[in-house]
Amino acid sequence: MMSRADRTVLSEWWWTVDRLLLGALFVLMTMGIVLCLAASPPVAARLGIPDPFHFVQRQVLFLVPATAVLIGTSFLSPRSIRRVCMAVFLVFLALLFATLVFGPEVKGARRWLMIAGITVQPSEFLKPAFVVLAAWLFAESSKRPEMPAQLLAMGLLGIVVLPLIMQPDFGQTMLVILVWGALFFLAGLRWIWMVGLVGLGIGGIVTAYNVVPHVRKRIDRFLDPDSGDTYQIDTALESFRHGGWFGQGPGEGTVKRILPDGHTDFVFAVAAEEFGIILCLILLGLFAFIIVRSLTRALDEQDPFARFAATGLALLFGLQASINMMVNVHLIPAKGMTLPFISYGGSSLISLAFGMGMLLALSRRRPGAAALAALSEPPMDRRAASGAA
Repeated sequence: MMSRADRTVLSEWWWTVDRLLLGALFVLMTMGIVLCLAASPPVAARLGIPDPFHFVQRQVLFLVPATAVLIGTSFLSPRSIRRVCMAVFLVFLALLFATLVFGPEVKGARRWLMIAGITVQPSEFLKPAFVVLAAWLFAESSKRPEMPAQLLAMGLLGIVVLPLIMQPDFGQTMLVILVWGALFFLAGLRWIWMVGLVGLGIGGIVTAYNVVPHVRKRIDRFLDPDSGDTYQIDTALESFRHGGWFGQGPGEGTVKRILPDGHTDFVFAVAAEEFGIILCLILLGLFAFIIVRSLTRALDEQDPFARFAATGLALLFGLQASINMMVNVHLIPAKGMTLPFISYGGSSLISLAFGMGMLLALSRRRPGAAALAALSEPPMDRRAASGAA
């Protein structure tokens, strides 16, 4: 057992990291493996893959680097986080543009690249780096008003949104804009900017509806189910009805056999069928705990950068989870977005680990210089100093 008096890097990390938040993240990862075990065999059968546990094995394999990234990133200082995010942002922004030229077209979109035999979705890694850099710019605008940081933040948003729209990936675009807008609001923007941003968002949705055919189809199907094929969402809702409160039991689900993307976008519906609405509520509570815990720690931060970055990363995580679950219960039109740490996918799993590792690093309780000096003194000296006081 590590002692508080131990001054090693590992011991200092252990006593300063949010262990409850870390534990909740590992619980999510474990539940992801269990639900992948339930959801993926029918998908493997439909795809003609001989091994029914193909996706489970790959998910476990992805967990190894994801865990390393989560733990390793949580050791970083705020300054190191900024530097790492700058490098990650530049690399994956270039790869994001490369998908427009070299990426295979899947369901009318180019979102992936094949690198050394591994499928990579650059936008997943770009999101947490973008949030941290935007938070840094907004923090600088509050500390140095003479710096055009807010204009730079707007330019940063435009650079990211442009290739996402061109792919097209409107789900990720909406997620990025929502988090950026929340950070802009926290940085103390004027109300006229808020009105302008809301108007711009509404205009973007209207434009996408009129210009992009598949966006129009999804919105029309959401508003009027009789206007098109609603097989996917109808099957997902049937999973909830079939599962009831306590589910059919592990491996006993039948609707999951015909549910498209049951191991990715609709894994929440598989959870409902096999383990019941009770497990869905537990998952919802776990996500809520992570988000509220993260935002509470962010509120205690004195450094504006750490406060904005931690808030942005928590919102990124929470909004992605909310969008996925709302799609599963037909509260919003379908979006191709994974459920954090639950859905199958290497890019999603590792990028989420990167983002939450930075959140753990930013929320660590780092003692000040006086406290470190007091801890380094021998016990007798500390008692003497206390008696003198």
